[in-house]
Amino acid sequence: GARAFGMSNAVVASTNDVTAGYWNPAALVNQEDKLQLGFMHSPYLSGIANYDFLGLSTRVKDNAALAFSMVRFGVDGIPNTLDLIRNGQINYDRVTEFSAVDYGFFVSYAQKTAVEGLTLGGSAKIIHRSAGEFTRAWGFGIDAGLQYKTANDWMFAAMARDVTTTFNAWNFNFTDAEKDVFTQTGNEIPINSLELTLPKLILGAAKKFNVNDEFSILSEVNANISTDGR
Repeated sequence: GARAFGMSNAVVASTNDVTAGYWNPAALVNQEDKLQLGFMHSPYLSGIANYDFLGLSTRVKDNAALAFSMVRFGVDGIPNTLDLIRNGQINYDRVTEFSAVDYGFFVSYAQKTAVEGLTLGGSAKIIHRSAGEFTRAWGFGIDAGLQYKTANDWMFAAMARDVTTTFNAWNFNFTDAEKDVFTQTGNEIPINSLELTLPKLILGAAKKFNVNDEFSILSEVNANISTDGR
């Protein structure tokens, strides 16, 4: 969302719309509408890379909400020059293009608790990553969060990303000719492997200040706590 970009992604405590399926699923139950649909397209580096979001959220009852979200980040039109030189001859007609793309598919659920102002939520996510026909990866992970809003508009949140550790299983597919090019140019030949995304905890506090009936100021601070030893 544009607001999240403008706030340097520090929105886990203040988010309250369809984008909460990504930022903090616990906030979905605080959306004002019965049904929300959101879409965002953001080109990076003059369109070399593109980031897209599509989300649908609904309040299934007064104290619960459900959302489906998808994100895509991709670099398209990458030249594949592995077959540019064959038998010492250069032929640009053999240059093709491929895309390096990451997809994330989220199913999120949020629930109000017996404590006034406290909501809980979680997301199950499937990750798909690819680079042309060369490689594919599938992964699965879980996010969990909580959000608490006080009577005087203070908001607090805790968001645990990849709380179970997210696993991505990579499968590489290269022809013998492509492997020969890697060897001749001093590149490693990738092998099938398992990539792990370790848990990260995000703590947030936010406050909304009403200037008048038409204007307000929203401020938030987040702390990102990683577990990868860095």
